[in-house]
Amino acid sequence: MATTLNKVFLVGGLTRDPELRRIPSGTAVTTLGLAIDDSFQTRSGEKTERTLYVDVDVWDRAAENCVQYLAKGRSVLVEGRLQMDQWTDKETGKKRSQIKVRAERIQFLGSPKRDEGGPAPQGGGSHASAPSAPYGGGSYGGPSGGNNPAPYVDPLGQGGDAEEEIPF
Repeated sequence: MATTLNKVFLVGGLTRDPELRRIPSGTAVTTLGLAIDDSFQTRSGEKTERTLYVDVDVWDRAAENCVQYLAKGRSVLVEGRLQMDQWTDKETGKKRSQIKVRAERIQFLGSPKRDEGGPAPQGGGSHASAPSAPYGGGSYGGPSGGNNPAPYVDPLGQGGDAEEEIPF
């Protein structure tokens, strides 16, 4: 019996500011450009670093939150699945395809800078500005992982537990 699993978890920095678009039905969508750093040691002992660039599609209210709270350089955790987009190139007439990630959950990591247009910190620690979990799930305690998590916003009204933390 063959089984499959299509699940990805990525942490990286945004390569550009998110831009909101709407499909004809009015549903909000944004595509995040995500840069993921990777480093490893070759057999000869040389340390090699490289960056992988991935596009992530975010839909509905989560897309609106990304546009409101995220900016180029901000770190995010993405949970989602791989999908393949296929189209015909208008200039060459050739069929094209691209593998992307369709986000199921997004968590904003760190805090936005005041000059990035995000909400100003509200006191009580360095994690009290933008919501940390705009799309389901729980909150993330920020880079220090301390006991002062960022405020939790549940835009879809799914009743996520604000005290739950990422299990890794």
